[in-house]
Amino acid sequence: MSFFYKPIKPTDADDDKLLTSYRQNGDLVVLGKLYEKQMPLVYGVCLKYLKDEEQAKDAVMGIFEELITKVKQHEIKQFRAWLYVLSRNYCLMQLRSGKKMETVSLDDFMEFTPILHPDDNNREAAMQALEKCIDKLPDTQKQSISLFYLNEKCYKEITELTGFTLNEVKSYIQNGKRKLKICLEKGSE
Repeated sequence: MSFFYKPIKPTDADDDKLLTSYRQNGDLVVLGKLYEKQMPLVYGVCLKYLKDEEQAKDAVMGIFEELITKVKQHEIKQFRAWLYVLSRNYCLMQLRSGKKMETVSLDDFMEFTPILHPDDNNREAAMQALEKCIDKLPDTQKQSISLFYLNEKCYKEITELTGFTLNEVKSYIQNGKRKLKICLEKGSE
């Protein structure tokens, strides 16, 4: 007899059965049962990234809504691990879009040192300076930077749209950011 307490965790076999059932029948009650077992995990991930209980609760519901279609679109080998990644990506997109709505400052989402602090008076000038610097980038970097920051595409989406490999996309964005920083610093002197 074991003296150790082992918490009851959902098994992968149970998840696989519910997942298969939902894919075959499209019954939201089945998907709800599957998701309900994982909600503590999802909430924990959301709270970790969003750092706000209400936003985390909203994210848990938003992730469920995404599951309705995404579960049918993806081949899922381990639901719990797949859901963790989906939850993390959902939260990161929330943070990313939230920052863009709050401010247009380049420092917030392009990791530049303080070059531009656009307030209402010089926001237009800052955006024009950015556009000029983006135009100076090589086409591969310009395309990758624009898709990532301005169109809010993830690396995978950029690879699908451009035909670049994942490593190329990462490199183009990294090098493009470095060149933009240099260009903007020269323009502000």
